Amino acid sequence: MSNIIKVVFMAVVTIALTITLISISSIDDNQEKTSLTNSPLVKPFPKRVSRFLAENNNPRVADHCKKDDEICYILEGKNSTCCNNKCMDLTEDKHNCGACKNKCKFTSSCCRGECVNLAYDKRNCGSCGNKCMPGGYCIYGLCNYA
Repeated sequence: MSNIIKVVFMAVVTIALTITLISISSIDDNQEKTSLTNSPLVKPFPKRVSRFLAENNNPRVADHCKKDDEICYILEGKNSTCCNNKCMDLTEDKHNCGACKNKCKFTSSCCRGECVNLAYDKRNCGSCGNKCMPGGYCIYGLCNYA
């Protein structure tokens, strides 16, 4: 009989502690929520906007050229052209090299509007505009002379 009373007593104490801890944590959560929303320094997160709606609210809408090269010329300079509704420098852009949507290969770079391999091109050896001297050749981006 004494063992049954001990088991029942332990069960009652465990249930009482569980109820007490749950009620304390819910009170703390409510106090944190009210203190955070009333605080002038902490602002709640804004409502989540879908990606579709976020695309329409683009802050750089004014930068779109809408097939007008004059806007790109004024904003970016003489080498800039309107490609895919964005101003691009066709002399340096690897995805629009020399013309819109003219992509250079993975190993190539765009130099003066032309796709070149900087490792082997003697007119652009290692970097754009780095010419090897007459009689030299470019290998692995370095000018070599025989």
